[in-house]
Amino acid sequence: MVEERAGSFTKRSIKTSAKLAGLKMVVSMVDLTTLEGKDTPGKVAYLCRKALQPAEPKYGVPSCAAVCIYPNMVKFARKFLGEQSPVQVASVATAFPSGQYPLRTRLDEVRRAVADGADEIDMVINRCAFLSGDYAQMFDEIAATKEACGPARLKVILETGELVTYDNVRLASEIAMQAGANFIKTSTGKVSPAATLPVTLVMLEAIRDFFFATGIRIGMKPAGGIRNAKQALAYLVMVKETLGDDWLTPDLFRFGASTLVNDVLMQIAKTVDGNYQGADYFSLP
Repeated sequence: MVEERAGSFTKRSIKTSAKLAGLKMVVSMVDLTTLEGKDTPGKVAYLCRKALQPAEPKYGVPSCAAVCIYPNMVKFARKFLGEQSPVQVASVATAFPSGQYPLRTRLDEVRRAVADGADEIDMVINRCAFLSGDYAQMFDEIAATKEACGPARLKVILETGELVTYDNVRLASEIAMQAGANFIKTSTGKVSPAATLPVTLVMLEAIRDFFFATGIRIGMKPAGGIRNAKQALAYLVMVKETLGDDWLTPDLFRFGASTLVNDVLMQIAKTVDGNYQGADYFSLP
């Protein structure tokens, strides 16, 4: 049933001005990401520039929501963006992507990233604890990470590709929200499958029910595998029909992506100019 309902969101027709508004909204919700061993301060500065101004001013495209980088790159992003930037600095932490380091080491990594200027922390859950049925340990580790974040917002990555069932995804979502997550996130992007519409729908429904029970709005971030504008618009339709317009904001919905933005920009140029531009006209993320 989840898969059938998720599939229905891909069949919606969005055209003309509504499509253009949707595409610009997608850009504003992207956490522009680079998580590679070859990342350098120069590459991070380039990513920040791309996030600040994704396209030529004539297209009226907003800045991206954030750049998402490894902890040792946070200080370079913060220096480039400054303190009042509309683009947030997000950093993966807690032994990303495995989550298999000692808790003290993981918490130290979080504190250092925040001290260097991270606005948001993307942590990975302890899948070993969850799949072993030790839900209390998972809860306690998320709560400890939330405390270590201080003023920074916490996104909790479930790594849904390793959770096996939709029931597990639902339970992990509930535990993460109860433990203090500001966002729940599907994936690290390092495991296949990453974000899918059915998995995201299960998480959105968990967010909806948590809101009805507590009045607290939790954000959602699908990450990994979302590569084109058509896919991204289907996610927006699903958010609108599951959670409503209140969640159609970068404060409550993000895309974790490295290649999505350029396809969206090509679609925006097509809508505005009436013809496609080649991929070579857009800088690589």
